Amino acid sequence: MTDGLHQRSSPRSPLPPARPEHPDAVPGAAPPQASRPEPPPEQPPHDSRQGGRAAHAAPRRFTAKARAGARAKAAALTGSGSRSAGPTASTGQEAPAKSQAKARDPFFDNAKYLAIVLVALGHSWEPLRDDSRAAAALYIFVYAFHMPAFMVISGYFSRSFQGKPHQLKRLVTGIAVPYILFEIAYTLFKRYADDDPGYPISLLDPWYLTWFLIALFIWRLTTPLWKMVRWPVPLALGIAVLASISPDIGDDLDLQRVLQFLPFFVIGLFLKPEHFDLVRTRQARLLSVPVVLASLVFSYWAVERMNSQWFYHRDSAQELGVPWWVGVVMTLAMFGCSMVLTACFLAWVPRRHMWFTVLGAGTLYGYLLHGFLAKGSRFWDWYEADWPHTPWGAVVVTVIAAAVVTVLCTTPVQRVFRFAMEPKMTWAFKEDPAAEARRRVSTAPSGSGAPAPEPRQPQPQQQEQLTHSG
Repeated sequence: MTDGLHQRSSPRSPLPPARPEHPDAVPGAAPPQASRPEPPPEQPPHDSRQGGRAAHAAPRRFTAKARAGARAKAAALTGSGSRSAGPTASTGQEAPAKSQAKARDPFFDNAKYLAIVLVALGHSWEPLRDDSRAAAALYIFVYAFHMPAFMVISGYFSRSFQGKPHQLKRLVTGIAVPYILFEIAYTLFKRYADDDPGYPISLLDPWYLTWFLIALFIWRLTTPLWKMVRWPVPLALGIAVLASISPDIGDDLDLQRVLQFLPFFVIGLFLKPEHFDLVRTRQARLLSVPVVLASLVFSYWAVERMNSQWFYHRDSAQELGVPWWVGVVMTLAMFGCSMVLTACFLAWVPRRHMWFTVLGAGTLYGYLLHGFLAKGSRFWDWYEADWPHTPWGAVVVTVIAAAVVTVLCTTPVQRVFRFAMEPKMTWAFKEDPAAEARRRVSTAPSGSGAPAPEPRQPQPQQQEQLTHSG
């Protein structure tokens, strides 16, 4: 587009615009001879920024059309850093990019919904582990990959984060504010439901599920740093290993979990659509079957031989009562196993729209809200009855957990709790100058005399951006 503008002649120049070279012509070679020169083709009038007096002499209908087209291109190009649900198209395909930006990939929504169901199932199986080895095996099997899968997807949708004002605002309203509100809500719930009125409110000590919000807040803030370093994944894995052998890190902000789960988020930052295409094939699904079966058998064997605390990633090796070198081995081994099982999980995620696809946008609601029932079932001794500890009782508990978290992801629940999950908080932030400029351009009348801004070229790294995962 820029080259085309430079090839056009100025309205004041008496010479016609230079004719483009033949595609097969050699640079510097003499142009082909013509019997008689052709008259210069008629050029459409330029607008007020590109054509000077010639644009003002043109009919208004051409000027208005040119301004409208420039405004549309400027809005499409300047909005490359805004929220979108899929990768943007390259320059020169603004219309397809706009339609693609509005479409959500059902694959990721399906993956998020299925992962949050596994989270709820794991919490419902936890009280059954003492009476059922099968429940304990399923528990550690699911815990090996359900949160790593969430973190890989979260990293993938954080690739466009550059610390811009609208991104920081979204980080505060979508993660920091829900963390504060639910940390307070969970503490008050524990005080009264567990009959512990003295339990303190502490924003530095995440309780139960809120650790993931503070971890995601820290990870996303450090995204520009991970894009700068030469070997981000090995560096993140080294930090996780050091954390697993450092008992002095303490419990503030659950930094052990933040650091030990860090590699999964970082590897998601550097994944591309073609990487997900590798696991969305029939061959990948077939290969995942023996891997999952072997993992289930190993889980059943390891129930009585392995400490399940390793799957929480919240303690160092010394705190678990083993030598430091065991922490190094376990961190590396569990990272490899978790990534393999995450790939197997993604291989079976449906790629088309399903009845639960729309629920993928509400997984944060299901994640935070189901914790009240998961903890309440312990506080109120629901598992003290005999029927949940029978085989059919375990099946009923599993169905109830899946149904509850599904309801909590629905649109009506999102409407009720949006004030806490996704507050707008326009009163707390200054107006973004770039957003204000885009709004002025989009609302300006087509026939006004204000010049249309020149569309800027997007940076290469902005051509494939994904936004907040929902």
